[in-house]
Amino acid sequence: MATLHPEIQTVLEEHDADGVPRLSSLSVAGARELQAELFQPPEEPMPVGSISEYRIPGPESEIPIRVYEPTGSGPFPVLVYVHGGGWVVGDLEGVDPICRLLTETVGCAVVSVDYRLAPEHPFPAPVEDCYAATQWIVANPEVAHADPTRVAVGGDSAGGNLAAAVAQLARDRGGPTLDYQLLLYPVTNHAFDTESYEANAEGYFLTRRDMRWFWDLYLDDELDGRNPYASPLQARDLSGLPPATVITSEFDPLRDDGVAYAERLSAADVPVEHREYEGTIHGFVTMLVDPDLDVARDAIAACSADLRDAFSR
Repeated sequence: MATLHPEIQTVLEEHDADGVPRLSSLSVAGARELQAELFQPPEEPMPVGSISEYRIPGPESEIPIRVYEPTGSGPFPVLVYVHGGGWVVGDLEGVDPICRLLTETVGCAVVSVDYRLAPEHPFPAPVEDCYAATQWIVANPEVAHADPTRVAVGGDSAGGNLAAAVAQLARDRGGPTLDYQLLLYPVTNHAFDTESYEANAEGYFLTRRDMRWFWDLYLDDELDGRNPYASPLQARDLSGLPPATVITSEFDPLRDDGVAYAERLSAADVPVEHREYEGTIHGFVTMLVDPDLDVARDAIAACSADLRDAFSR
């Protein structure tokens, strides 16, 4: 019988003891406040070579980005990283630890994107912001001492959804050329009836109710859920996309979203590394702000190896 990883069990017990409410039970403002509280960066963050912040041109307004550079001298490959949070919550601070870790373990620059959030800015605004940020760093590589010919996109949860959408947009709009996509427990489909949704609807941090709430806030029109830039799994053709790593979690409503996308990519002759982490829940990698969560660091180590390999080709 499947069981939770001991480290994950401890995290859930701590949340229960603290009475942490479900995001979907709160107002949007309350959910954002709780998310920021849960994912505070550590007091002594991992050092990197340098960090700088910019406000870059976007489709409708400026987009804040944070650029991490590793120690050493460039030009560095670059990863455009997109935070999760159901398109509604989350910010640069919440993914600061994972961006720092990827910067140093991969040896690449990381561009973290503070895209516009729903419901104030529903689909496709977040997608277009992330695509614009990817275009911008390719056109302005000097700000990160980056090599514009070695670029990847990545993200967790809704950020994985947006990264997958950016990869499809880059293919469909003729660029920029991407080397890789790193998708951590991504949302890939506007549907709630998979086996993993049924098995993990309650009790494991992210619930089916939460996901319905996020989607309702993200989509102005439910028909947009059929758009492949909102639901990457809905794309008729996945050929020509960059190679991918897809991470899934055993006790995650979104597990089957990730599995299905990995299988579709593979069927389209896109090289895929799919890794499912037994005993883990949605969001376990970004929980690495807890220094005791070794399973998260193990996953990042594997992802980093994949990225290093992709950038060396």
